Amino acid sequence: MSLQDFDSFFQRLTERLRISSQSELARLLGVNRSAITQAKQRGCVPKSWVYTLARSFNLDPRWLESGAYQQTASEAPLEGFLSIPKVQARLCAGGGSFEVEAAVDEHYAFREDWLRKKGNPQGMVLMEVMGDSMEPLIEEGDTVLIDQSKTELLAGRIYALGVDDTVMIKRVEKHPGKLVLRSANPAYEPLFLQGDELDSVRIVGTLLWVCRELA
Repeated sequence: MSLQDFDSFFQRLTERLRISSQSELARLLGVNRSAITQAKQRGCVPKSWVYTLARSFNLDPRWLESGAYQQTASEAPLEGFLSIPKVQARLCAGGGSFEVEAAVDEHYAFREDWLRKKGNPQGMVLMEVMGDSMEPLIEEGDTVLIDQSKTELLAGRIYALGVDDTVMIKRVEKHPGKLVLRSANPAYEPLFLQGDELDSVRIVGTLLWVCRELA
């Protein structure tokens, strides 16, 4: 890619993901801020960045690279609604889930105004919950809406997070030098992560909404 292509690439992301700085882009990619600066100076965008953003935010890699994208009629949501992907990855609320496949199973339509009040629609995904550690608040089989652009740890929030190869949903508390992962089900003891264990933790996003089928 040329330098102009890098600038266009970044401009597309600022409009679609509503980021305002290269530091935010670095956070989304999980790289150092200096890596963004070097890519801009070289005038190239690593392919791995394109694939990471496409997978994380359900974006067309062709559009990320060149701005070219043609939406089919079947993909277009009704006016006033946005489509949110439900991915094959499932969140563990129990002993551990290694199902981290990010491929999209299907899409669900939500009112655009409601989504924008909650956060960044372009960073949202739906995921199914496994296990009973978050019951009665979140039950096994529930579908949850996660905003992947909200990764800052705030008191009292519930997060989807990755620990090594396990993707789970827990209430997360941040203490000096450690994280506490709490379940809603009193049968499950809190998980304490500290020291080198913290290096294996990745905040996937913040829980926004829970859907439960009753029959």
